[in-house]
Amino acid sequence: MAHGTAKNKQQHYYTNNSGTPSYSSSSTSSSNSSAAAASSSTTNNENEPGDFLIGYGAFGVIWAVTDPRTSRRVALKKMPHVFQSVVAARRTFREIKMLCTFRHDNILQAVDILQPPSQVELFNEVYILTELMQIDLHKIIVSQQALSIDHCKVFLYQIFRGLKFLHSAGVIHRDLKPGNLLVNSDCLLKICDFGLARTEESDKTKRMTQEVVTQYYRAPELLLGTQHYSYAIDVWSVGCIFAELLGRRILFQASSPLKQ
Repeated sequence: MAHGTAKNKQQHYYTNNSGTPSYSSSSTSSSNSSAAAASSSTTNNENEPGDFLIGYGAFGVIWAVTDPRTSRRVALKKMPHVFQSVVAARRTFREIKMLCTFRHDNILQAVDILQPPSQVELFNEVYILTELMQIDLHKIIVSQQALSIDHCKVFLYQIFRGLKFLHSAGVIHRDLKPGNLLVNSDCLLKICDFGLARTEESDKTKRMTQEVVTQYYRAPELLLGTQHYSYAIDVWSVGCIFAELLGRRILFQASSPLKQ
């Protein structure tokens, strides 16, 4: 994937002492490295929106930042400790592959993957730039924002539209929930977070993990421990999301998978 960087430069984000992501550019020429870094460092002026934390979880931290190469506002996702286990590496690879491959109005797209450091021993985290969305559906549901039936229809239509695209590509998302549905002020919705997504198993005798999908949106067959499932688990999740949109509360909320 093209990085949009000068041939003789490496560009990457790092986290400064305050925890805020900053932009760094260093020349491959050792004699010019200090000058290049100084001239390429990012400064915020009064008219530019600042960088701020969007969210974080077990699998990464996401910031809203300005790409200094294009002045475009984007989301920067830091995925730490990506090589600490085979499971973590596989999850990271799946997400990167799908973000870079899919091109659809209702699927979040990667803008760029930033170059890792040249020293292999320092390469333990991945930075992905994606489209920047304004809010997720969970925050809308729990807010005081009025939601008409037309809003619900528009959101549901876009979820199914994006899901049809994924399923047509042979992909099961396996973690559909309001927090993984991003929305803009014009009600454009995009499905995100493909860390648990995988292609449907052509060998029906091969087992898949049942430890997928957030509990409240988990299909009955997953709760019963099956390791053979299909696209239907995503459709169940969408039904739960639709009910949550209408009622402004989680449809099936239990304290444990057993009670669920």
